[in-house]
Amino acid sequence: MQSRKEVIRSCAARLFRKKGYNATSMRDIAEAVGIKAASIYNHIKSKQELLEDLLLMMAHLFSKGMEDINRSSSLSSEQKLERLIALHIRLTVENTDAIALVAGEWVHLKSPAREEYLVLRETYENQFKAIIDTGKTEGLFKEIDTEIILFSTLSTLRWLYSWYSKNRQYNIVELERQMTQCLIAGIKR
Repeated sequence: MQSRKEVIRSCAARLFRKKGYNATSMRDIAEAVGIKAASIYNHIKSKQELLEDLLLMMAHLFSKGMEDINRSSSLSSEQKLERLIALHIRLTVENTDAIALVAGEWVHLKSPAREEYLVLRETYENQFKAIIDTGKTEGLFKEIDTEIILFSTLSTLRWLYSWYSKNRQYNIVELERQMTQCLIAGIKR
């Protein structure tokens, strides 16, 4: 059973995704939750708080996933990359509306949440690049520019929510298997 705040957060994510952050009002969120607009402030301070909660939650989930993967020193770079792809897929399936905000709605974050989010994102991307570079050094991956590999991989994974919304019939295990195969095949030696 979700708490009222979790229901509000979930409805806000769905509305921010469908209408955009700027076009969504607190009244819209309250109506989606089924409460009066004035009552919503008993649970949250502002629309900005909701956006911060959603985006920072996603950023921390990705950071924790990366940390767990990097902690496994017995994994090859290819195995780490496979697990990162699986992480993106799992988080997309579990948080489709919230993850949709990562692609563009982060620009509406205000300080200090914006700086925190950008540091988390940059750290994650740098660690992702380090895995790619290590894989190239190990001879596992082709000598393709690391920035291009990162861009191609993350672009596909960041927009997965849009495709998945229309293709929910796919089993997550099969989706992980096929996407991992597609994304890694292009860079694997």
